[in-house]
Amino acid sequence: MSGRPSRLRALQRLCTALGLLCLAWYGVVEGQSIHYQQRESAGLQRALVSHTTEHPTIERPRRAVRPSATRSDHQLIGRLEIPRLNISVMVVDGDDLATLKRAAGHLPDTPLPWEFGNSAVAAHRDSFFRRLEDIKLSDRLTLTTPHGTFRYAVAKLRVVDPDDLSALAQTGRSSLTLVTCYPFRYVGPAPKRFVVRADHTPT
Repeated sequence: MSGRPSRLRALQRLCTALGLLCLAWYGVVEGQSIHYQQRESAGLQRALVSHTTEHPTIERPRRAVRPSATRSDHQLIGRLEIPRLNISVMVVDGDDLATLKRAAGHLPDTPLPWEFGNSAVAAHRDSFFRRLEDIKLSDRLTLTTPHGTFRYAVAKLRVVDPDDLSALAQTGRSSLTLVTCYPFRYVGPAPKRFVVRADHTPT
């Protein structure tokens, strides 16, 4: 019988050690994410200053002026803000796992925000897009980029299957589509996708 308490104590120590290890890992990942967000935000500020006198602010997306193939990896797109939900996140080009750990990712197969069309941005439901579960129709979004500031209003909310790409279709107008996993509080890989379509507004 004397061996049982010692095994229990060993198991408790192991669980405690694993818990501390997980907390430490989370702290490292969170710290890297914060540092990356700060660095990209500073880069956006520099780009805005350098473009202020050379290029007027663009309030309406234009037809694509260059092919998507010329984009650089992890190109800075801008800062996405949803004031009512207190969301402010840097967006870079790319949807790989490394990108989505540190920022919201612009889906490379969709137009850039300053190009005419339906531009899509994805982020994790348990990090940058956590508060999207409270979004409502007509909520306002702002995307500040080196090419101008673009404003949108939420027009549609959908829950779709992961292989349903209809939300990324071009609709003949400029839109910003946000994508994240669903349900928001699901444990493990989520079975659905939550999609927000916001249409461009002049003001």
